[in-house]
This record gives sequence, C-alpha cells and structure tokens, in this order.
Amino acid sequence: MVLKSRNKEPSVETDAVKETSHEDDTPKETQEHHKSHHKKKRAKHDDESQSYASKRLVFMFGAVIGVLLAAYLGAHRHKDFDKLFDLQDYVDDWRGFLPENIRSVLSDFDFATPSQQDLTENFSVGKAMKKDYGLTSKFPVVMVPGVISTGLESWGTAGVEGCPSQPHFRKRLWGSMYMIRTMFLDKVCWLKHIMLDPITGLDPEGITVRAAQGFEAADFFITGYWIWGKIIQNLAAIGYDPNMMITAAYDWRLAYMDLERRDTYFSTMKAQIELQKKVSNQKTILIGHSMGAQVAYYFMKWVEAEGEYFGNGGPNWINDNIAAFVDISGSALGAPKAVPALLSGEMKDTVQLNALAVYGLEKFFSRRERVDMLRTFGGIPSMFPKGGDLIWGTLEDGSADDELSPNKNETFADFIRFDEAVGTFSSRNLTMADSLDYLLDMSPTWFQDRVREQYSFGFATTPAELQANNQKFSTWSNPLEAPLPNAPDMKIYCFYGVGNPTERAYMYQEEQNKTLAKLNITIKAPNNEKSPVFFTDGDGTLPLLTHSMCHKWKTSRYYNPGGSPVKVVEIKHEPDRFDIRGGAKTAEHVDILGSAELNELILKVASGRDDLIEERQITNLSRWVSEMDFAL
Repeated sequence: MVLKSRNKEPSVETDAVKETSHEDDTPKETQEHHKSHHKKKRAKHDDESQSYASKRLVFMFGAVIGVLLAAYLGAHRHKDFDKLFDLQDYVDDWRGFLPENIRSVLSDFDFATPSQQDLTENFSVGKAMKKDYGLTSKFPVVMVPGVISTGLESWGTAGVEGCPSQPHFRKRLWGSMYMIRTMFLDKVCWLKHIMLDPITGLDPEGITVRAAQGFEAADFFITGYWIWGKIIQNLAAIGYDPNMMITAAYDWRLAYMDLERRDTYFSTMKAQIELQKKVSNQKTILIGHSMGAQVAYYFMKWVEAEGEYFGNGGPNWINDNIAAFVDISGSALGAPKAVPALLSGEMKDTVQLNALAVYGLEKFFSRRERVDMLRTFGGIPSMFPKGGDLIWGTLEDGSADDELSPNKNETFADFIRFDEAVGTFSSRNLTMADSLDYLLDMSPTWFQDRVREQYSFGFATTPAELQANNQKFSTWSNPLEAPLPNAPDMKIYCFYGVGNPTERAYMYQEEQNKTLAKLNITIKAPNNEKSPVFFTDGDGTLPLLTHSMCHKWKTSRYYNPGGSPVKVVEIKHEPDRFDIRGGAKTAEHVDILGSAELNELILKVASGRDDLIEERQITNLSRWVSEMDFAL
C-alpha cells in the first residue's frame, strides 16, 4: 500500500525534463515564471515528502511495538522468549511518549517477572508446586465430574423408526463437535437418542447411550474447551499417572440409584478405590465438582448402607478407605436455576438474549422442547434447592442473603414473583419450598413419581430421623437429611468461588395463550421495565447459600458425627479481561477448574501437604449459617 501511494506523487525528474525542453523557445519572463513555479512545486513536494517520511516512521514504530507485544503475549515460556530482553524496561522507556489511552491499556499488562498469569499455561501450576514445595504424588485420586460434563456415546445399532443408531456408533452425542453438528442437521433423531424413557427413566427401546470412560470423558467438553484437563495436567506434573488417578465418569442424565441399577457405577467406584489402596497402601482422595460433589456424597452413604443395590461396606468403610473428600463448587444444597430450567425451560442465559436471538432459539429449540427433554433426565432434580424455608427464607422473615439485595424492600425469599395475577398460576408469589411444589404440580405424573422416589428436599428435625435416613436412599443427596459418614480420620475441604453475580430469584408472567406458548408461565418482567432475574453473590451458577453445609459441618456433630475436620476456602472471582475463560484468578463455576489457586489447593491435598492450606472466608456466609434456626 505504501508503494502504491508513492506512485501517485508528482515526479520531480519528469517535470524538470519537460520544463527544460521548452526553456530556449520561451521568453525570459516566461522562463522566470516557470522557474518560480518550479521552486514552489519543489518546496511543496519537499514538505509532502517530509510529512510522508514522518508518517512512515510512526507507522513503522507502531508496527514494531505491535509485533513485540504480540510476540511476547503469544510466546510460550518454554521458548525462553523472555530471556531475549526485558520487555518491562522497554515499555517503561517509551511509556511517557505514548498517548494516555494506550498507556491505560498497557497498565493492564504485567510484563515483569512471571506472575500468576503464567500459571494458566499447561502443567505450570504442578511444576511450580513441585519446585517450590517439593510436592509429589501420595494419595490416589478419584475425580467425579459435574452435570453435563461427561461425554455421552451411542453404543446401539438398532435405533428407532426413522432414526437408526448405527451411523452414530461410538460417536459422542453429548460433549463434542459431533453433538453440535447432529443437533443442527438432525435435531429430531438427536433428541430421540439423548432423551430417556419417561416411564422407566432409562434408555428408550432400541437406543443405547452410555457415558464415555477414562480421562477423555471429562477433560474437554469440546475441542479447546477444557473442564478437568488442567487438573489432570497438574497432577501429572507432580508424578500422577493412570495408576494413581481415575475419572469416575457417569451418565449424568440418570437418577442416582439408576446409576447403580443400570451401570453398576457405585460398585465400580468402590472396587477401584479398594484396588488403589491394595496397590498403593494409601487411602483415596475423593474430588467432586458441582453435581459431582453430590454424587460423591451419595456414594459415601451408599457404600456403607446394607441391602440390595447398596454397597454393604460396613460402618467403617469410609474411614478406612477415604483420606479426604474435596467439594469443589459443590451443589450440596442445590442450584436455584434448576427450578426455572424444568419449570419453563429458561434461565439467565436464555432470558438475557436479545429479541432476535430469543426468536431464533425458540424456533430451533423451543422452551417446551427443553422442558420435555430435561424432565426425562432423572439426575437433574437432584440439584433442586434443599432445606426449604430454613435455608432459603420465608416471605415473613426474609432470607439470610437479603443484605446483598440492591433493593432493601425486596427479599430473595420471594423466589418466584408475579407482578400481575392473571389466573390460577399467578395468584401469589412463591418461596423456594412453594416453588418446588408448584413445579411438581405442573409436571406429568411420571415426573412427580420419579422425583419423590429418588430425592428429598427437606431437613431432618431429630437425631433419630438422621440415623434412620442412613438406610433411605432418597435422602442421600441431601446432607440436611443424611449426615456425613462417621469417619473421624477423613478430612473435608470446601473450595468455592465468590464475587460473581448469580441468579437467585425470578419474575414470572402467566401466559395468556397457553396453547400457543405450550407453557403456563414464562420469565418476563412487566413491560420489560427491569431485569426479570435477581442476582446475589456466588460463582455465577451457585449462590452462596448452597455452600451452607460446609460451615454447618464445622460446628455440628449431628451432621458430622465423626467430627471430620473441615477446611473452607472461598476464592475471589477476579477474571482476566483478556482471557475468555477468566485466566488464573477466575472463580466462575466451571472455569474455577482451571484456576491457579484451586489447582494449588488440590495438589496440596493430594500430596498430603494440607498444612499449607489456610482457610479463607471472604463473605458473611459463616455468620448467616450460625444465625439460621437449625433444629439440630
């Protein structure tokens, strides 16, 4: 482009030749005029040349700075690019000559010695911890992924009418680019494969879909989008290999007891842990993320219970085989967003789309279709909020987290709100406990039966009730009804994110034309005057109150009969604006698995150096829990 621009400038040599060729044939005055004109043109051209040279210098300077910045930011540490020169000194030298807006951008970067930004690189946390603290592998590790994290593969060859399974054999229908392609090109058949039978809660006849196995099941959701990949890498960096760590992948669509009945999931986990102890002579670290923490908790109740489909491991199995239970952003007391997802197929992510995007999503995958699909997944209701009015508040007394509400005249206990009473479905506002009853009342009978058979969402009121629930599997995913195992030697760690706005309550509107909408209600603010979603503190998915049990376990021998020591570390959400996954200091619900601090904490637990872990409480959750009116 520079050369092309230069060709358009007048040529001094050419003009001079033209003027000289006529000089002898013209009068003297004319010659003087031409000379004067020529001098003016030459002076003008000199000015333009100087301006052009100045612009070219600025352009070249900007290009050099851009290349240097791009090279530095894009370089990997193993290339030793940082040893070529001190970029911080180079930037400081030029900082005073740069415009204010550029200086403000540069101030967001730390070009000095390696900082926590570098800890987003593969294996970097593990290598640093090994170098600084001498951490090495000690305890075997079992990792339990969260909801939707495990890939699902088709293993059938029959299929159903119009939708054969053979073309999908061993292809991932969940957790891959193949899933996305199939959803767009053949949504009907994809739904027939991925949905469960509403009556049995298992595979429809002719369909066989199973959880992927091994580390590949949950290390990446799709190419480039890591989930457990960072943790696996950093464990490997301190000496772990497949003989010392396992990903306990599972079909998250299934109700928990159906995981054992269909896939012998818990029996397999029990056998793997026992084998690990036999080989390494060490107990296991059980790590669960999100719903995976609930599954891990359920396993600890299942393995010691007696009866058909139960573990029959005896009352000391956990104490003898589990060194620690690590709860990472666990949904112990549920996720409020699970209620609107199964009530109207909505949540913050769909409500906040613009009108065009909402229209497109509705045409491609409507709210009614989303509700119908999710209700066949027996595992999703396990994430319904637990504890009712005790944890989530009442309309009269409010909720413990109301101090975080921007409007002091409103309470988060008002979980589902209606601005206008249109009919029977919008006659009154609902608390969390009311909302669950409301959801079940509007659901098919088969859904109601499965939820009531598999789960319980209340709280025990007597020690005898807690003890009896040790044999009642519907309570095992609810720590308010089923206590921790009596395992004084097992340690408990709760690591979760805070400081990220998290949905807590919703404004609904009853549909005027229920036949057209195919739903009774939908999330919508009156006249779109304000957001129909109300936010509190949390990790972007789970609000603070979900982690109340971590603090209750520290003080209550009813819920923690063995007195297992509990450490709680709240991780502040401080995302890197230039990293789409939040960078080394994120605490977002999923991205926290790549957080440098969380990875450090896990390595300290796994290597037996939990003496390096210091508790941290940023929020008032501990105080809130102490002020709750627990019966026990």
